[in-house]
Amino acid sequence: MSSSLSSPLRWRDLFHPVIAGLISVLVNYGGTFILVFQAARVAGLSPELTASWVWSVSIGVGVTGLYLSWANRQPIITAWSTPAAAFLVVALSTTPYAEAVGAYMLSAAAFVLLGLSGCFEKLIRLIPPGIAAALLAGILLPFGVGAFAGMSLDPVLVGLLIAVYILLKRFTARYAVVGILVLGLAFLLTQARVDLSGLSLQLAAPVFTPPEFSLNALLSVALPLFLITLTGQYMPGMLVLRNDGFKISANPILTVTGLGSLLMAPFGSHAFNVAAITAAICTGKEASQDPSRRWVAGVAAGVFYILIGVFGVTLAAVFMAFPATFITTLAGLALLGTIGASLASAMADAKSREASLITFLACAANITLLGIGGAFWGLLIGLAAYALLNGHLPRRKAAADVSIKGSTR
Repeated sequence: MSSSLSSPLRWRDLFHPVIAGLISVLVNYGGTFILVFQAARVAGLSPELTASWVWSVSIGVGVTGLYLSWANRQPIITAWSTPAAAFLVVALSTTPYAEAVGAYMLSAAAFVLLGLSGCFEKLIRLIPPGIAAALLAGILLPFGVGAFAGMSLDPVLVGLLIAVYILLKRFTARYAVVGILVLGLAFLLTQARVDLSGLSLQLAAPVFTPPEFSLNALLSVALPLFLITLTGQYMPGMLVLRNDGFKISANPILTVTGLGSLLMAPFGSHAFNVAAITAAICTGKEASQDPSRRWVAGVAAGVFYILIGVFGVTLAAVFMAFPATFITTLAGLALLGTIGASLASAMADAKSREASLITFLACAANITLLGIGGAFWGLLIGLAAYALLNGHLPRRKAAADVSIKGSTR
């Protein structure tokens, strides 16, 4: 990817990556941010503390993603930990908020140490490319299905988006995702289905909460938060990057996002990390046919996150005002190319095809055991199947060689 450093950017090169960054942010806020508000409600947080949480996680995600993408010239999309937010909806009901903040800091410090140690990068390199591609396809499959599942709930909107997407793919594939975004927004506004009348722009004010540390919070919040974010976000997020040919080490990403989470934790941010699902929107061909231009999508997403963070819950509420079917259909259609490419890559190598198929199905089943989500268990089952079918565990040299070949795409 080093060639991107010497390739001059022109204005026309910015359009598609910027739109990809915007769509990834739209999907993130419109799809999962409600979990943050639910967790804040369970914790009994005041509107000021809730706004501070929105500010801290948005600014943190924006700054780290912008910095990592700019410094490495690769589309490194960061996001808040969605499975961790879902976990906090339960955990904050029994944990004092100040102790939760202390737990956030301990979890973040653990990620910094993990990044500095280099252990996680060594683990990532052991995963065969076919297994990694199958993992990504399995994670994204529900979003692809969701693009069509909304037809029974909102047939006019979903049918229109699908029809326009297919037509644009036929005649001008580069503008397919942009076209459904613009057309969908226009349709919703003309149908008066987006109510923004009660919204007003207000600057967010961060609120510092002195952290408190307890053994109970360490075991019941910090440790699960660390494990859930590592297995549910960092692992698939790094594999998304590798699957699209970006070879950045996991170490600086863990260190930078861990430091960012540590700094923002006293203001309410629970954890942020490399993104998986929304990253796939920016790392694939839909963002740019030229991989060396896709880093612009990471910078654009970072800028959008920072702008939203500055205005706190106001702009987050704008994204959440869109109908759920619009968000799910937009996300699913934007990810169709990535799903297809991942499935093709997963099935390409005959030696790992069976194990890759098992990985894909196990991930798509979204198994949840011991509080850990489907990405981890799907990967574990797939690697076990690979070892049994091939008579040996994945070898680092083989995995690295194929990764290098794939990076030339």
